[in-house]
Amino acid sequence: MSDPTQPDPPPSAAGLPPSAAGLPPSAADLAPSAADARVEAPSPDVEQPADRTSVPGARRSEYTRMPTGPVGIEPVVASGPADTAGMPAVQWAPADEPVVEDNSRLAPWALVAAIVALVASWFVGWGIPLAVIAVIAAIMSLRRPVESRAIATWALVLGLAATIFSLGWLIWAAMQFEQIG
Repeated sequence: MSDPTQPDPPPSAAGLPPSAAGLPPSAADLAPSAADARVEAPSPDVEQPADRTSVPGARRSEYTRMPTGPVGIEPVVASGPADTAGMPAVQWAPADEPVVEDNSRLAPWALVAAIVALVASWFVGWGIPLAVIAVIAAIMSLRRPVESRAIATWALVLGLAATIFSLGWLIWAAMQFEQIG
């Protein structure tokens, strides 16, 4: 009796290989059979962990050997001619002129302008130009690495507050002007 899971071969090709029966060989005929398959032992370069899992594909807790060797800490020295592609070799040297250090600070001036603009905006709306100058100076000083970020942040916040108060005064004055005129 034949296996029910396997289809019955055609009657003309029963017992004959497919090439002898005039049929082209299929991929199943060309693939190695299960009897030819074998598992080779791992090479000695692969070290198995001591606590192997019994189920294939399960997580292993750790490996007993690092995947790479130790890295040396000696400096790498390249020797030989440099490929300059016909250009003269450039030797870098420190600059002869001294580096000019920028000691001008913008953040304190921005803070002073913001405080004056805020005080002026409590009474009149014409402090808005000074408030805008304080905001611009605060933003510029926030972008400079030598400035104090805390002072520049305070200048920005107070400058924006002065701008809002001054705009409030100007809007109120414009509404009053409409009622009069």
